[in-house]
Amino acid sequence: MATTARPRRSVLYMPGSNARALEKARTLAADGLILDLEDAVAPDAKDEARRLVVEAVRTGGYGQRELLIRVNSLATPWGQADVAAASASGADGILIPKVESGDAVRLVEAIMAAAGAPADMAIWCMMETPRGILRAEEIATASPRMAGFVMGTSDLAKDLHCAHTRDRLPMITSLGLCLLAARAHGLAAIDGVYLDLNDDEGFEYACRQGLDLGFDGKTLIHPKTIDAANRVFAPSDKEMEWSRKIIAAHAEAAAAGKGVVVVDGKLVENLHVENARRIVALGERIAALTADLTA
Repeated sequence: MATTARPRRSVLYMPGSNARALEKARTLAADGLILDLEDAVAPDAKDEARRLVVEAVRTGGYGQRELLIRVNSLATPWGQADVAAASASGADGILIPKVESGDAVRLVEAIMAAAGAPADMAIWCMMETPRGILRAEEIATASPRMAGFVMGTSDLAKDLHCAHTRDRLPMITSLGLCLLAARAHGLAAIDGVYLDLNDDEGFEYACRQGLDLGFDGKTLIHPKTIDAANRVFAPSDKEMEWSRKIIAAHAEAAAAGKGVVVVDGKLVENLHVENARRIVALGERIAALTADLTA
């Protein structure tokens, strides 16, 4: 369901029980928002948070930002009501926590259908447990509504008994398995959060590592990190220029009956052109989103 050309450089968690935060989110330059009913909300505030989030989404004012509602697990007293309410909210998708099987996705899908969720409302899955990681492909193919994975690296590190190292070597296998499953089935993949808000250099390093690994963007826990994530995960002017150049050169070669072309001494084949088209499409969507936010 997802198109990976949609900007998802910065996806900010917002506590669903905080009405001021939900209002503030309308002014932030994040590509996407996760309106959270789960970890960020105390048990005695769950029902009120659900009401506030649904009301905020229905009220609108978020422009072209992608809006996901993270629901509570169906194993909790609030999960089913969360999914039903989110289904009728007008959000772009529902984010399910701690997904460990295709059946978990299909159960949410059934509740969405019963609640009248529109056909284009997506399902996203938090990948944050060892069992979930090992079943990444099963989860990726569980429903036509599947749109993407969000890495829950904090919970994953807890379950793996591993350290949060700078290079994240203890989690590289898990990150790679989820990326493989996502890309094999046309899904988006968003990297996990960076917890030290006082370490700007470390945050940027983590963003660049996520970009190098292949993630579309990063989940964030504070608005101060939006600009850095947006900058790192956006195609550079140089990348855009080169992409347009090889698209044009390849089209000219194809018109002349040639399958390959050399541009500035570099061999360009169709696989390079496909990636170039993705980069140009992403850059154009970012420009449109930026224009919308500044209008």
